[in-house]
Amino acid sequence: MEVIFGVIFHFIGGFASGSFYIPYKKVKGWAWESFWIVGGIFSWLIVPPLAAYLTVPGFADIIRSTNGGIVMLTYFFGLLWGIGGLTYGLGVRYLGVSLGSTIILGLCAVFGSLVPAVYYNFFPKAGKDTITTLATTHWGQMVLLGIALCVIGIIICGRAGTMKERDLAKAGAIENENKDYRFGMGIFVAIVSGVLSACFAFGIDAGKDMAIHANDAWRLANHITDIKVNFLYQNNVTYIVILWGGLTTNFIWCMILNARNKTFGNYTDKKTPLLKNYIFSALAGTTWFLQFFFYGMGESKLGNGASSWILHMAFIILVANMWGIILNEWKGVSKKAFTTVIIGVITIILSVIVVGYGNSIKI
Repeated sequence: MEVIFGVIFHFIGGFASGSFYIPYKKVKGWAWESFWIVGGIFSWLIVPPLAAYLTVPGFADIIRSTNGGIVMLTYFFGLLWGIGGLTYGLGVRYLGVSLGSTIILGLCAVFGSLVPAVYYNFFPKAGKDTITTLATTHWGQMVLLGIALCVIGIIICGRAGTMKERDLAKAGAIENENKDYRFGMGIFVAIVSGVLSACFAFGIDAGKDMAIHANDAWRLANHITDIKVNFLYQNNVTYIVILWGGLTTNFIWCMILNARNKTFGNYTDKKTPLLKNYIFSALAGTTWFLQFFFYGMGESKLGNGASSWILHMAFIILVANMWGIILNEWKGVSKKAFTTVIIGVITIILSVIVVGYGNSIKI
């Protein structure tokens, strides 16, 4: 039953992540940097402490009592993840929701699973798996097979992207739904985003002491003795610190863009539907945060960070591609191009299933 609830929570989180960019498409007359940072303020500054306040008693005391080195390392991974989140928005802008999310999240799944193993090979830590362990155990080999499949899926999706670009060029004009489509720039920022977005998983690991503190306090307050029962919202306190880092990176970059593009006036421009723009940006930002709110709930049920991360990525890819079809992002392209991206997506989904299976048979 715990596993079923874990999967359901991850699906809800994946749906939120795969859907969050949709409200941004309703923003009118604002530059990308303007609506991105307005939504981001809700994602990274307003909603996380509100969620923690409602779910984790004394969350501020937990942060204050945590070793400063742990807090700073968690914040640092948030900074790196912030670059990944920033370029995620650009990747979706240039490649579309379906193709952009597929490539970015595929890479994120790969690095989120592989990089920690490489790190711990050089800096061993009790309870952490190394790349050597992965290469010499059955379950580890399954994980590596899944990662290889993911890379193949990404390559297939990249091929679909070039086919899409060629088809749109042959049509003589870019459809309104694809007016920002730029494959070359999109694939570059997608790679950067996929690599750095995995830092959110590293931030959760780095700040695990805060989650453990929240979990222990909850168990004590509720007289819980069963070690298999964990606090559903324990990660909410860790998210606050990670997202401070994300806010720092994104705020600085968006302010630079506002200055460079002379778009500071967007925030008060009465020629645009200001109220609707703020509402849709706030909705996008809040929806974005909900992905990790439910991710934390899912992880608390499944009890396996690696498998949870992979499952989360799989659901996001599925939902993002569903939206891509609904929004006609592949309108005007050949059947061959559309079929190719579907094959790529299926390959990536298969890869995360294989990785998840490998983690599930780990002894």
